[in-house]
Amino acid sequence: MRDTPRLTAKHSGLLAAALALSMLLGACAGRSGESAMPSNTGGPRSTERTPSLNDGRTGGDPIESAKVHTELAFSYFQRGQMAVALEEVRIALAANPNHFMAYNVLGLINMDLGDNAKAEEAFRRALAMSPNDSDTLNNYGWFLCQTQRERQAIPQFMQALKNPLYGTPAKPYMNAGLCSQKIGDDAAAEDYYRKAFALEPGNAGVMLRLSELYFKRSDMEKARFYSDRLNRAFEPSAESLWLALRIERKTGDRASESSYASQLRRRYPNSPENQKLQQGQFE
Repeated sequence: MRDTPRLTAKHSGLLAAALALSMLLGACAGRSGESAMPSNTGGPRSTERTPSLNDGRTGGDPIESAKVHTELAFSYFQRGQMAVALEEVRIALAANPNHFMAYNVLGLINMDLGDNAKAEEAFRRALAMSPNDSDTLNNYGWFLCQTQRERQAIPQFMQALKNPLYGTPAKPYMNAGLCSQKIGDDAAAEDYYRKAFALEPGNAGVMLRLSELYFKRSDMEKARFYSDRLNRAFEPSAESLWLALRIERKTGDRASESSYASQLRRRYPNSPENQKLQQGQFE
């Protein structure tokens, strides 16, 4: 039987954020897909207001004030404190109505709140001010993907990648893959995921999606490669254990299948995946 992973606790949060792309994404533009400030918005929600920065630190500079309050808005957004986040955006735009990143964050907030009309307006205003900003293009693309405009979304991701200085190019490739799968184009999704993996081989979400894609295709060698890599690098989740279990079942490795099943029952007894295991619903 092949060794199953025993991983450190410090990795569990990383996997949870990346896999909660079950995203996918479910989540908001960052809680599900990959947004940016925007950068990935996965993280715990806090009920406490974090201390606000003293406006005096900006020296009365409206541009710097807008930047500070936009950063605060995004921080509150990450914590799920939408009312406070909206107020910080309001302050930022009052200081500098041309601060495009404030509109970017406003788009994410409204998207999370389900106000798609306001979200779209905010993203469009951000892009009107800075049409080549990769973070905004990525976020707007994810918004389009989540509002059933997948074919319009993918060009936004590709445009985001045109900036050679963009620091997180795996994000748009990952999102393009997710959007491609939504419209049933698994071949394109594979290409985008593989490009994301080449750029960021430690991306848990990419490994999970590639493994699932190859499992669906009955390419068990590749499915196992990405599944094993994922479960060895991160704390296994219910989703990753369930996938690994079914891969081993398909390949006939009953010892490994049993090991993954045991881990799933022990670690995640109340998960939907364990319920499927108990009911024998492997497909």
